[in-house]
Amino acid sequence: MPSEENINRLLSLLNESSGNSTLIKLTLSNKRLKASDLNNVFIRPVVIRDQALLQFTYRHSTKDLTSNLSLEEAAVQIEKLLNQTFLNADLFTAAADYTLLSNKKGNSRLLKKSASSTELPLYRHDKLKRRLIPTENNIYLRELGVLTNDWKVKAGMEDKFRQINRYVELVEDVLRNAALPGHFSIADMGSGKGYLTFALYDHLSRNSGASFSITGVELRQALVDTCNNIAKKAGFDHLHFITGSIAEAGLTETNVLIALHACDTATDEAIYRGITSGAEVIMVAPCCHKQIRKQINPPNVLKEITRYGIFEERQAETLTDTIRALIMEAWGYKTSVAEFISTEHTPKNVMLSGLRKKVRTSPDPAVVKKISGLKQQFGIKYHHLEQLLDMI
Repeated sequence: MPSEENINRLLSLLNESSGNSTLIKLTLSNKRLKASDLNNVFIRPVVIRDQALLQFTYRHSTKDLTSNLSLEEAAVQIEKLLNQTFLNADLFTAAADYTLLSNKKGNSRLLKKSASSTELPLYRHDKLKRRLIPTENNIYLRELGVLTNDWKVKAGMEDKFRQINRYVELVEDVLRNAALPGHFSIADMGSGKGYLTFALYDHLSRNSGASFSITGVELRQALVDTCNNIAKKAGFDHLHFITGSIAEAGLTETNVLIALHACDTATDEAIYRGITSGAEVIMVAPCCHKQIRKQINPPNVLKEITRYGIFEERQAETLTDTIRALIMEAWGYKTSVAEFISTEHTPKNVMLSGLRKKVRTSPDPAVVKKISGLKQQFGIKYHHLEQLLDMI
């Protein structure tokens, strides 16, 4: 049967399973061109801001990219990918599994078999919310002002509670794929009031079965004292907070380094500490991008992009974080980018993650060349992370 007809049938099944909340996932595979850097696309249902969406994870050789699309947008993108990039697709639903097998001559088959899983997805279109962090008897969230004395989320703290759950979900997904030692240590750089630090410790303690410790690093002594007192009240014996800066805090070993909303070059200092300490996992949610913005001086053909301040700021954000991801790749990390939290809650909503896949004593020359080309294109003299790592 012609591929186009079977692709339309597959999209109809996707629409049906999405509508009745039986969709589990869709995987696109068997790339048409072996030289393509895009190896797979994984698609799953999610609910963001009470809106049912399909999340696309684009699996490249050295990085993952994520985007969230409406069902209509997703159908257009899937059809494009199956016509141009992939030959096969596997649709998993709670009712049945479907496999699309195509060849380069334009012929295809759509096969049906019994469902390999009947477990419904966590994010369904009935808008059920996944709460990884329980509220009942949650001492630290009460002490931090998120919960009332009867364990209800306080008015005005709903966004914070959603942010905490989303953060834990992202970290959990990354750690699941990390090659961590039997006992591992996590450093939360710039931990602030500790909302996310406490939640991660709580979740891993209850669910992972792993042996681990977490250290929160914070400049303000008053916050460090408060967080240590709360950790003691909650009975979190392997959670500690210390006073120090991201650049100079005394840490003996770091397997997982996290830094959320560290301003401007402080994010670079966090990544630098992660790379130089040999951390298996680095996760940062950058904030502010002034260092690159001051340097941007594109050729005439691109100057209109930075003509307006808001566009210049966005361009600086994209360039800064892209170069950060490339630098991590150059030092042996597989990188991915995901939406941390909705822009409705914070405009700084990108989570950049790296899993160490190779131990390197010097950066990969091929990736360094990419970085140099990108900088040259936009008139950038240097990136702070390059300086820290003696790459220039």
